[in-house]
Amino acid sequence: MKQLESGVTAAKGFRAAGVQAGVKPGRNRLDVGLIASDVPCTAAGLFTRNLVKASPVLLDMETVSDGRAQAIIANSGIANACAPNGMLHAQEMQKLAADALGISQDLVLVGSTGVIGMELFTECIRDHMQELVGQLTDDPAGSDLCARAIMTTDTVKKEFAFEEKIGGKMVRLGGISKGSGMIHPNMGTMLAYLTTDCAISSDLLKKALKQVCDRSFNRISVDGDTSTNDTLIILANGMAGNPCICEENEDYDAFVSMLETLCVCLARRMARDGEGARHLITCTVRHAENEAEAEQLAKSVISSSLTKAAIFGCDANWGRVLCAMGYSGVSFDPQKVDIRFVSKAGSIDVCRNGAGLPFDEELAKKILEEEEVIIEADMKMKDAEVTCWGCDLTYDYVKINGDYRT
Repeated sequence: MKQLESGVTAAKGFRAAGVQAGVKPGRNRLDVGLIASDVPCTAAGLFTRNLVKASPVLLDMETVSDGRAQAIIANSGIANACAPNGMLHAQEMQKLAADALGISQDLVLVGSTGVIGMELFTECIRDHMQELVGQLTDDPAGSDLCARAIMTTDTVKKEFAFEEKIGGKMVRLGGISKGSGMIHPNMGTMLAYLTTDCAISSDLLKKALKQVCDRSFNRISVDGDTSTNDTLIILANGMAGNPCICEENEDYDAFVSMLETLCVCLARRMARDGEGARHLITCTVRHAENEAEAEQLAKSVISSSLTKAAIFGCDANWGRVLCAMGYSGVSFDPQKVDIRFVSKAGSIDVCRNGAGLPFDEELAKKILEEEEVIIEADMKMKDAEVTCWGCDLTYDYVKINGDYRT
């Protein structure tokens, strides 16, 4: 598998663009992105589990239900959630893109992210639609513009692409995502758009997406909030020319492996870019009873406000880690647990068999000062192992969200 310097335009037949349309008054940045395939695609999507769903989410759930799509239009700045005339505006965005691309409206998916409750007036998008379509390109620059157009409080774009030979043909898979706050397992306030030129049936595409999402986007947390707009979509146009993957064989396994690599990269980047974050927290739970319990334990650690605050302060307060596992709901023997902190600066054992160890505080601080801090917990039960990702909790998180709307 080879990593490429691109994103959603890496796969054959996909173009992308981004423009500044002025969706949210006073916001001076790119805010509308477009992804389009030269041919109709098999498609699959996963969406927020929040009972309160934004209008674009409801529209996409219906649109993608037949497993077909060809384009995605998305805006940032205003979420079009719990907003006046929300569905009308989402459908208008869909129609504007369809008419400009010359395709059927039911082949266009829509995404929005930003402030909840504000009306999304689509006149500005209509005024910039021809500009947006005119800038569509299969160059990496198109993916870059689209990735930046869907950012809100993100400080860096999230964009990756890979290629691998499947079925005797070189298959490419790329993606962009946004997400910085309102991030919690079961997806967060994220938009993630993936494109591939692999030929694969819609049923297997959806199965692969669900399987991989559970191991990537559903294993990150920034602040414990699950958004109204979470959307993960993949389009597959088959232009790589590989034999269509219509059963779970070696080609399917290779595709799933590549898809998981892409989604883990995007998920890690979102966790690292958590609002105000200075550290990426990686928690690996080993030798748990089963995968579900290992995941539950690791999620509890990365979601713990006290653990997150300790990492921000570079304080090797391992008791907060053990405490977070203790209220996770998983049954285990605390007197068997070992805990270690690891980073590029080294590693240090801080707890053995549920009891504290004497350790070098200076070394511990150096380890915790690194950009990525790994918390390893050995449960000494069976063979299950799971890794989840989060970030530290800083003063800046409160500053960013204290006046987010205004």
